[in-house]
Amino acid sequence: MLLYSTSMRVSEIANLRIVDIDSKNMRIKIVQGKGCKDRFTILSQQVLLELRAYYIIYRPKEYLFNGYRPGKRYSVRTIQHLMQKALVKVGLENKNFTIHTIRHGFATHLVDNGTDLHTVKELLGHSCLQTTMRYMHLSKKRTDGIFNPYDALLLAKDNNIINANLK
Repeated sequence: MLLYSTSMRVSEIANLRIVDIDSKNMRIKIVQGKGCKDRFTILSQQVLLELRAYYIIYRPKEYLFNGYRPGKRYSVRTIQHLMQKALVKVGLENKNFTIHTIRHGFATHLVDNGTDLHTVKELLGHSCLQTTMRYMHLSKKRTDGIFNPYDALLLAKDNNIINANLK
């Protein structure tokens, strides 16, 4: 849930500290993300509730997700392994899904829901809009309701013929 709702990279999830979660402003500070840049991403209300329940059960100290040794973070490889186990559990192990696929889905769904590309770029932590554009995937939601330009030309031609005949 956290991966999808924030579009954080796997290394950013592994390095996430409790103090980086700003529940008052419903955002998460990503410290020293890719390119050694800090940025903010959005925090889902539902994910916040889950994180609070997680906190009560596991009592993490510094990192949100504790590794096997107290005070140490989860490794990136462990998170990737957990993702693979989850894919097997839901029957998607033979698909080409990775944790990074979730970032692509987040970006595509934001655009589908009307978020402008510049905002998506900032949330993903990209320096260049072209990088963000590579994340955009054509979804059925975006193709529904598009009027084919060829049909528009034919319709315009037919309307011109009808209007000429009426004169």
